[in-house]
Amino acid sequence: MSDYDVYSVRGYYTSLGDGWTYLNAQAAPQIPERVSAAVARSFRLSTTPLTPSGGRGHHAQRPRAGALEGEGFVQQARVAVADLVGGTADCVVLGPSLEVLYDNLARSLEPMLRRNSSVVLSGLDSERPSVPFARLGAEVRWAQPDLGTGELPGWQYRELVDGSTRLVALSAAHGVLGTLADVKTISDNTRSRSRAWVLADASEYAPHRLVDIEEMDVDILGVDLARLGGPQVAALVFRHPLMFKRLRNPELIASPVSPGLAGAVSATVDHYAALVEKRGSRRVRLTASFAALEAYLKELGDDLHTFLGSLPAVHILGVTGEAAAGANSDRLPRLSFAVNGVPADTVQQRLFDNGIVTSLAPSSQLLTDMGVDDIGGAVTVGLGPFNTSHDVEHLVRVVASLA
Repeated sequence: MSDYDVYSVRGYYTSLGDGWTYLNAQAAPQIPERVSAAVARSFRLSTTPLTPSGGRGHHAQRPRAGALEGEGFVQQARVAVADLVGGTADCVVLGPSLEVLYDNLARSLEPMLRRNSSVVLSGLDSERPSVPFARLGAEVRWAQPDLGTGELPGWQYRELVDGSTRLVALSAAHGVLGTLADVKTISDNTRSRSRAWVLADASEYAPHRLVDIEEMDVDILGVDLARLGGPQVAALVFRHPLMFKRLRNPELIASPVSPGLAGAVSATVDHYAALVEKRGSRRVRLTASFAALEAYLKELGDDLHTFLGSLPAVHILGVTGEAAAGANSDRLPRLSFAVNGVPADTVQQRLFDNGIVTSLAPSSQLLTDMGVDDIGGAVTVGLGPFNTSHDVEHLVRVVASLA
């Protein structure tokens, strides 16, 4: 953590100069200046013709007549995503959103889902990673989260997965509760029972921790670059190029993305690679940056849980109360809380009046089952790379005035 200089990192976000305390990284991540500048540059250059690279002689590389600068931005984006997750660029498929990519993937998976096949989905997820695959016509089995902690027990996959299973899909982390799925254990349990592909949506995980497709032992990773403060571009990363041969029309999984937006993907990944000083390849620098970021946000997140949880009238979902006894303390620096007797929109308004930007916890079946509707809703807090202990203290003081 000593390598992490949060005040230097704050300098990368010009939006922080407007006086607000942003604690809504899970809903609206702040955009680094490097990324916004890259978007402007990419849109400006995307329609200009490519020029020779500067080589001399008859063998110098010359662009094809009429080729545009924007054509290279998409390939650069694939390389950047591959560096972000430890994959290879030829296995990266881009699209404007994960919703589009998951729909396209579901259609391509149909040849694998013959009669009497099954898919295993997760009740921990939002609808995004689940709905397209629930429509495939295969038997759908659901892995259920613990309603006390919001965690997804990995042991149940030993019972849910069998020889008929063709796909297991889940989110690596819950964006509102901060709980982490034990993706490696789930993958191990799946592979011990079948040859099913494992798909993990790493969109909520990626802004806080290093993503490694090999370490997670998954076959497909989904990443929404906007969750990292990047452009509205998403990616599916396959573990091996031979996987495309098992799909119907694999070339149709990708969906066109704006070259102007694709040109900012590299800048997004470069931003995270520069959080601490380190020499080496982009992947090496990402590894160092995320190690420092994880340590820093772990300490800040622990303070957030401790100080907010010490207020008698505050209930943190999945953390406080008898039902949450034994909850795993390893979580993303995010939480959702309620104040006894005070509706969530009133809490959010009080925070807003004091310059603190948070969000209301979105409705979902999991949160309903955890009793959020019965207590008047919950407010979600999400820490970003630029947040400080002062931000946490400011939040706690304002909540204490309500509690």
